[in-house]
Amino acid sequence: MNNKLSESSATASNAIPLSIDDLTVAYHRKPVIWDVSLDLPAGSLVGVIGPNGAGKSTLLKAVMDLIPRASGRIKVFGESYSDNRGRVGYVPQRESVDWDFPVDALDVVTMGLYREIGWCFPVRKKHRQAAMEALRRVGMADLANRQISQLSGGQQQRTFLARALVQDADLYLMDEPFAAVDASTERAIVDVLRDMRARGKTAVVIHHDLQTVAEYFDYVVLLNMRVVAHGFVKDVFTPENLQKTYGGRLTLLDEVTEAMRHQRRKL
Repeated sequence: MNNKLSESSATASNAIPLSIDDLTVAYHRKPVIWDVSLDLPAGSLVGVIGPNGAGKSTLLKAVMDLIPRASGRIKVFGESYSDNRGRVGYVPQRESVDWDFPVDALDVVTMGLYREIGWCFPVRKKHRQAAMEALRRVGMADLANRQISQLSGGQQQRTFLARALVQDADLYLMDEPFAAVDASTERAIVDVLRDMRARGKTAVVIHHDLQTVAEYFDYVVLLNMRVVAHGFVKDVFTPENLQKTYGGRLTLLDEVTEAMRHQRRKL
């Protein structure tokens, strides 16, 4: 019996990080995303791109059971999200956070450990040390005691990235972490993502800057209510698929196409 349990645990641990089958989500009976099916590879940086209103944030929320789904199945490492919640870290959109809440950056990061700490138990020294280490990784250690409303937009984003890091998750879901951040914060986030990949983690990142997709990600999901294409960047991040995803709304398509051709010529 013990051997069977060990084999079962090992299988779950090595399963596909995120598997979605026939997912449909509707608001007031109007589909927002439908018939979404994909399996994401482990140890990859996955970019989710598409026009505004394409359902990108809805997709992440459906994975975390934050919104009901009309149909479909979602598996996280071979099991339901509720069974593997502790293996998932989340970085929300900055606009969705109440930045006037009276806590400092260290408190916010420590909140990422409450599953380990427990809601009725005090925060111990080891927890604060772990939170400080996460802040160091994102270049925020010097601002640990600053109230979050007094942080810049980039600093706030780094703080929430640190909160996800302190969980030491295996799958990270990030909703527009690069939105409205300065260049140094963007570089810091990219460095953290690459460190995650080096440690075998998987990150699913909603992203808008098409010109950095090939530089930042290994794998890409092109979404416009349905999945237009998904696969490794070199295979599916093509002008043809971008045109299918964005249609006439993609004003930067010519620039992106030229950049992609230039990069291929160098290869």
